[in-house]
Amino acid sequence: MNDHGVITEPGTIVFRRTLPGPIERVWAYLTESEKRGKWFAAGETELKAGGKVEFHFLHKILSHEPTPERFKDMENGVSFEARVVECDPPRRLAYTWPTSNGGDNSEVTFELTPQDDRVLLVLTHRKLDPDNMTGTAAGWQSHLGILEDVLNDQPPRGFWTTHAKAEADYKRMIADSDHS
Repeated sequence: MNDHGVITEPGTIVFRRTLPGPIERVWAYLTESEKRGKWFAAGETELKAGGKVEFHFLHKILSHEPTPERFKDMENGVSFEARVVECDPPRRLAYTWPTSNGGDNSEVTFELTPQDDRVLLVLTHRKLDPDNMTGTAAGWQSHLGILEDVLNDQPPRGFWTTHAKAEADYKRMIADSDHS
């Protein structure tokens, strides 16, 4: 299975995953701090438009790999806040995503669709700065892989190992698309 996201237009990447359900279980892993912290970032979510979303990233607890030198500034955690744009439990959650350069926020949307005992998760990240596309895509791919592992009751894959390989793949994919 190809875990890579698809760049659907400039600044937009879409990921699709089929996960073990039910839908309420997957929703809980998107919205409840303790569960979200097992694959992405802990933090409270106010489940209403305009509500606050807290993100407390601590990558070293996700898969127990050493932090690469170039990410050492993140080793003891990184935190920020976003705002809920849309909330329709348990099917759709969208929130802003702050940029590191102080520019306009990008936007992340999770859509969940039941499929028998499975759930299709579609993650769309829009309005991405082209300079951040490879790192953001690799980050989502790594985090979603850990979500799959957690939901399948498997040991989580290595975050940084997965990130490094995915980042190299996205650099190639984006370079190839720029030349076509």
